[in-house]
Amino acid sequence: MKNNVFLFLGFVLLLSCNEPEARRPITQNTTTILSETVEQKKRLIALEDSMIESYIAKDSINSYQTSTNGFWYVYLKKNENEAPTPNIGEEVEIEYDLGDLEGNLFYSKDELGLKKYTIDKEDFINGLQEGIKLMKIGETITFIIPSYRAYGLIGDGAKIGINQTIKSTVTLVTIKQK
Repeated sequence: MKNNVFLFLGFVLLLSCNEPEARRPITQNTTTILSETVEQKKRLIALEDSMIESYIAKDSINSYQTSTNGFWYVYLKKNENEAPTPNIGEEVEIEYDLGDLEGNLFYSKDELGLKKYTIDKEDFINGLQEGIKLMKIGETITFIIPSYRAYGLIGDGAKIGINQTIKSTVTLVTIKQK
């Protein structure tokens, strides 16, 4: 009987000495998923850009300019003198509002108040960061900023939704030289 127990234990030990077999990962073709996502995003950007261009074409009063930074803008009040534009690190004060292309205001100038912003040193709406660099003191510009240069896929978590094009009228009040 003792021999049977030892034989049984020896057999169990031999079987348990096998090395564990690694589990094989489930392979997915991530390249396909990534390329599909990129193509979908390109279609969304093209659709949004065509909606903006349609809006601009219907606005017969204003003549919008296209920025190399991916937004459109029109001067409502232009400063024709040789005043400087803000540089990186300088603090500016602006008045601005945020709305959509249908004329709905998300945030008015009164709600937002006078904003102090240090050029390229603070987190702010990407399109407006670039747009403010074009401005001189006293100028007022309306910017049309596509979602991918504004709040993108997440919105602001309050009034501005996902993939929302922003229309903002900005007045540069002061530039504080550093």
